[in-house]
Amino acid sequence: MITSTFSRPLQRSFVSIAILFAMGCAGPSLQDEQTRSASSTKTHAHEVDSQIEQKLTEPLQTSEAEAIVLSAARTIDGRYKRETDRSALAPASSRLLRHPGDALMIHAPFAENNTETYQDIEQSGVKLTRLAPVSTFSIDVDTGSYTNARRMLQRGIMPPSDAVRIEEFLNYFDYGYSAPKELHQPFSVNTAVSTAPWDAQKHIVRIGLKGYQPDSSKSAGSNLVFLLDVSGSMNQSDKLPLLKRSLSMLTSQLTENDKVSIVVYAGASGVVLSPTNGNDKLTIENALNALQAGGSTNGAAGIEQAYQIAQSTFIKGGVNRVILATDGDFNVGISDHNALIELITQKREKGIALTTLGFGQGNYNDYLMEQLANAGNGNYAYIDNINEARKVLVDELQSTMQMIAQDVKIQVEFNPEVVAEYRLIGYDNRALANEDFNNDKVDAGDIGAGHQVTALYEITLVESDGKFNDDLRYAKPATNAHSTNLNELAHVKLRFKQPHAKQSQLIEQIVYRDEITNFEQQSGDFKFAVAVASFAERIKQSKYTQNLDYQWIASTARQVKGDDVFGYRSEFIQLVNTADALK
Repeated sequence: MITSTFSRPLQRSFVSIAILFAMGCAGPSLQDEQTRSASSTKTHAHEVDSQIEQKLTEPLQTSEAEAIVLSAARTIDGRYKRETDRSALAPASSRLLRHPGDALMIHAPFAENNTETYQDIEQSGVKLTRLAPVSTFSIDVDTGSYTNARRMLQRGIMPPSDAVRIEEFLNYFDYGYSAPKELHQPFSVNTAVSTAPWDAQKHIVRIGLKGYQPDSSKSAGSNLVFLLDVSGSMNQSDKLPLLKRSLSMLTSQLTENDKVSIVVYAGASGVVLSPTNGNDKLTIENALNALQAGGSTNGAAGIEQAYQIAQSTFIKGGVNRVILATDGDFNVGISDHNALIELITQKREKGIALTTLGFGQGNYNDYLMEQLANAGNGNYAYIDNINEARKVLVDELQSTMQMIAQDVKIQVEFNPEVVAEYRLIGYDNRALANEDFNNDKVDAGDIGAGHQVTALYEITLVESDGKFNDDLRYAKPATNAHSTNLNELAHVKLRFKQPHAKQSQLIEQIVYRDEITNFEQQSGDFKFAVAVASFAERIKQSKYTQNLDYQWIASTARQVKGDDVFGYRSEFIQLVNTADALK
């Protein structure tokens, strides 16, 4: 688990240096400056304090800002060696924020006591097919990791490695998979194989799912309970005010068939809007506008109350869901994560799902938000701006709310006669034991209406010279009859349950060797997915990214950007360029 803290002395030192460079009064050369003592440096920093306060909010041209960061970083690494070390340089870069006028400006970093929390995840390794031919994992439709990392990059900070979950980067984007025509098989299965652009000795296998899109006009209605954090930690512009605007956009789409309730929690929980028809816009809007932040965070009491209301207004055959919106800072009541997860797990058995919406920075608990959504058979999104609110709560509302398949698992068996080794890219905290695949009591991810899921494997063929592992001296040839078919790369199996069903169904599909194409011959959507996964691996500092280059990622994504109606792909390209500048 990662907890970051930015010290005040470092903040002052960095800004002092930056101001000196910005004003053109940096003084002697860097080499001369490095010979100064730490004490004289601190004294000099103190002398410019009054200038710092005046300059903190003045915009700088991009070239000036970049020069300041480079110069200040070098200076901190040398002149301030006794106070800090190279690891402090990344948070120091948080002073550069995008200015509305397309300039960059020096800005104070996140709060002094930064306690953002992320799960410590070990990345999946390369598997020898003859020893472990089967890979099993739960699907994931969350996107919170991508938008949270986007928030950090746009503020000039490289995200911590554990904040990057590759599958949530992949699943943020639409890849144009064809959807099934009928609900009896609630999602389509799309496979493709190409050479790997980063290594001629390797290949990429893509597995893509696309959920069925039912007619929303035939819905029995939605029973939504907003569980809103109004504690003191939410009293920031990117938290409660953004939350209120986001939910206002959601409720504007509801009808008389829908029900809305609002439960808030801080030091204590309470109902601020009893169940109200979705078309009573004024009452709902007034309840949202009246919300104010203050107090500590007793989230567990609020969760209990929200589920009680959801159960009392349950719509049979409709959408029944609690929507938890918070920065994840639970500090009163049940603060133990396992107890909270157990509570949510019990509630989902009554047919009420949980969606978590994350807001804010500084004390954000990404780890808890993802865990609660998983336990509640829901999904997790991080909302960093009003455009993301529109994407999640307007454009993708039906996907977010309406589940079409539950406990969806994927199992891939690779043919050891053809595939020497493989690794799953992402889904590191979604791995399942192979025996869990056929066990209907084991929980897995759910797919909403129209949702897409993408998974990529990097594989190495038997004849390749680029294997990570040596051939086994005493390995026996495979005896399974299916493995003698040298045109089969892999056998893909998917298990799922229809909503509220107890027994799973099976889908099977073979991936054939003759499906392999050159990467350049693949579709634009395939190439973009590979670019996204490459970017996530690069900023995650994966040990498998030695041949991945930011410029190649940006160039590839730019070539296949397509129509990009909402600008999501263009924004991704800008993030790649930003990461390249920050590296």
